[in-house]
Amino acid sequence: MSADSEEPSDHGAQEIQDATRQTPLPLLQLFSVSLIQIAEPITALCIYPFINQFIRDTGITGGDERKTGYYGGIIESTFFLSESLTVVTWGFLSDRHGRRPILLIAPIGLTIAMFIFGLSTTFWPLVVARCLQGIFNGNIGVSRSVIAEVTDSTNRADAFAIIPLVWSVGSTSAHLIGGLLSNPEKRWPDGIGRIRLLREHPYFLPCAVAGSLSFLGFVIAFLFLKETLPLLVAKEKHRQHLKTIADGDVLTPTEQSPLLGVPTSREYETSPPTNSENEAATVPKLSDAFIRPIMLAVMCNGFLAFIDMCHFSLLPLMWSTSIPLGGLGLDPLRIGATLGTFGFLNAVIQINCMGPLLRRFGVVRVFRLSVRSLLLCFAMYPLMSHFARDAGRVDARVVLCMCVQLCCQTMIYFAYGAIQVIVVESVPPGGPMGTANGLAQMASSGSRTIAPTLATSLFALSLQRNLAGGNLVYYIFLGLTLVGIYGTSFLPPDKPRRGVREIQG
Repeated sequence: MSADSEEPSDHGAQEIQDATRQTPLPLLQLFSVSLIQIAEPITALCIYPFINQFIRDTGITGGDERKTGYYGGIIESTFFLSESLTVVTWGFLSDRHGRRPILLIAPIGLTIAMFIFGLSTTFWPLVVARCLQGIFNGNIGVSRSVIAEVTDSTNRADAFAIIPLVWSVGSTSAHLIGGLLSNPEKRWPDGIGRIRLLREHPYFLPCAVAGSLSFLGFVIAFLFLKETLPLLVAKEKHRQHLKTIADGDVLTPTEQSPLLGVPTSREYETSPPTNSENEAATVPKLSDAFIRPIMLAVMCNGFLAFIDMCHFSLLPLMWSTSIPLGGLGLDPLRIGATLGTFGFLNAVIQINCMGPLLRRFGVVRVFRLSVRSLLLCFAMYPLMSHFARDAGRVDARVVLCMCVQLCCQTMIYFAYGAIQVIVVESVPPGGPMGTANGLAQMASSGSRTIAPTLATSLFALSLQRNLAGGNLVYYIFLGLTLVGIYGTSFLPPDKPRRGVREIQG
């Protein structure tokens, strides 16, 4: 009786251990996808340290510094408008033709677009180049489908933690590239600043470096990225199976083969497909993505992108605006160095904390808490403006506010990781993963289309008319953040974590 009672106990313990064991991450696949993903922050953000000065150099503002915000908003919004108009199409195509070919298109297009941007001398070619960058970044949602398809519930949080890490590394690199390499004629007058091309196009060098890194991502992904679309993976397995059959009619048994029931090739040919094979062989329809769980996740993703992009558009604009007008008067080098340092530290935090936080507290709870940190981000702006005007410079009080603001920005990265997991886990098995990620990215890009123009225009309007002491723009976004925080309450609660309780139940 003692022996009988021990067997179920051992069996139950083994079940618990199997349920809680974490699947190893497919590092090579994630590395290949990450190199493609990193092109988005690099190409999107490398212009931020110098774009305001670039716009002024084109002469479009007519010498009025206060108009920079209007034209800066157009440049920033064009990127996300073109991205939002193409992202669902890229996702839908990836559900039909595979993830790999769609992902490989982007780096080539981005390389060309960045070279065009850097060689432009007037305003409207900048807009065209920025539009092309948005189009070829439109397939970024496909990479999230790849991550979802090469992971499971035990390691998905750690895999999606790589996305904020990639963004942090990319944004760090982008700000350093944009801040350090712009205007080389003034920075290295006796070195590369003597090259005629760089003297005539002072912002070409950072754009060329960003484009070259994008091309490097294409080369690595071309060599190592594998197809993950379940339909094509199932077809490839079937093709390999038929090849095995052609090589030999009867499968040769090994020491590990069962003593009975070794199937022949004919049995393989006539055996019915499994449930997973049926799911993989089903081509999802576009309408399959329009279900409540997916739509809730998509809307929350759109809100997060909108309010965060408003903040991120205001940050370099406010920092670069002169102190008498309500800014901090920082030059591109100091802006790039500050944001670059933050990006490096944030990358370390994300890779070490994101996965454990999501697993321990749940993705929905982390998302809700992280979104609230945006309140502090906007609250710091009027304080920094007041302290800088009071001191006539960036003093210790301003630096403290900047540190608080950047710490809150770290929390926002946790929100991005959480909402991406929420999106992919809202898709039913065999569902339209690429289309769902495309819809989420469309909401994100669409929000980012409106956000920069709205934020920078409100900034310019607040300064020109001295509304609320030039701080009205910040108070408006504080109110919008509160509305968005209420909207996150409609997300369903976290599912129970796998473990003893689930198995015993």
